[in-house]
Amino acid sequence: MRRIGFVGLGSMGLPMAKNLAQAGYEVLAWNRTPKEAEGLTQVGSPKEAAGTGLVITMLADDAATEAVLPEILEGLPPGGLHIAMSTLGVPYSRALWERHRQAGRRYLAAPVFGRPEAAARGELRIVVAGAPADVEEARPLLKALGVEVYEVGEAPHLAHAVKLGGNFLIASMLEALAEAYVLVEKNGVRREAFYEVVRGFFRSPVYEAYGRILLERRFSPPGFKLRLGLKDVRLIHQAADTTQTPLPLGHLLLDRFLEGVARGMGEEDWTAILKLVEAEGGLHG
Repeated sequence: MRRIGFVGLGSMGLPMAKNLAQAGYEVLAWNRTPKEAEGLTQVGSPKEAAGTGLVITMLADDAATEAVLPEILEGLPPGGLHIAMSTLGVPYSRALWERHRQAGRRYLAAPVFGRPEAAARGELRIVVAGAPADVEEARPLLKALGVEVYEVGEAPHLAHAVKLGGNFLIASMLEALAEAYVLVEKNGVRREAFYEVVRGFFRSPVYEAYGRILLERRFSPPGFKLRLGLKDVRLIHQAADTTQTPLPLGHLLLDRFLEGVARGMGEEDWTAILKLVEAEGGLHG
């Protein structure tokens, strides 16, 4: 049984770590706030988790990753592998690659698409980038966590660029769906009827899942908090700014998510932007 470390047992990390344990790995897990879970061995520090020689981090953002990175690098033995599965900024991911190289450690980026329920079912979509040998070493773990693995290059930060591009599409879809729901309702169409058209015509699991969440107004408990959506939109803008990429739609999304947080909706699901669109349209959900 191979021992691996896992740092970050949030709404995504916990089911992922449990799936790895169920797949036969001995998982040494650390979380800032200890969380007991069947099949996981709790350890006292990120350094101890990294001492296994292979450690996965699944943390909220760049700052949370940076907070544990010194211990990760210290705990990993020479040649040890760190797999970052969080959504991170592209410049930060690029810097992580260099810092691991200088420390004689390996770094693989493998951010995921999917909500906690998909994580619990082992049905994540995973984007991976790094040295081919590192990808092959990680592949059995990734297969235990997801149904599809997309390889996008040998520079790890490329995976985080793809993840941000995907989240840009999802956030744009949420805004478009919310506006469309309000539009059809104000023109006398039931949202349920419109949802059936969207589900049939677009035939996308993302449209189907998020369309249903918006229809049922499942804003709490959140699968992905609106404040984290704002964080991702800001990372998208960071990636655009550093490459001089105009994002007209991105500015609309930034304003929308910033307004949601400003109105106290940060702990709700990011689909709660529907309430802002409804208010602008004179509807009250």
